[in-house]
Amino acid sequence: MAHWWAWFRRLWRHGDQASPEVRRALTLLQSIDDGGVPLNPVRVNAIARDLGLEVSKQARMEDTIARIRAALSRLGH
Repeated sequence: MAHWWAWFRRLWRHGDQASPEVRRALTLLQSIDDGGVPLNPVRVNAIARDLGLEVSKQARMEDTIARIRAALSRLGH
């Protein structure tokens, strides 16, 4: 429960400032952190591309997720 509350506070703090692309990426990462497994690599690639990342169709989803995390970290999220 504490993990969820920390995520909510982070989202609330950045909610007004975050673009829709960043919010989608944060939601994806939160779902993964909560134990979910992304089933659609096309969606993950689209989120990465919306953040300005170049993603190969052959890229492993795990690598793309790591790059999304790094991009959000650079943005301060």
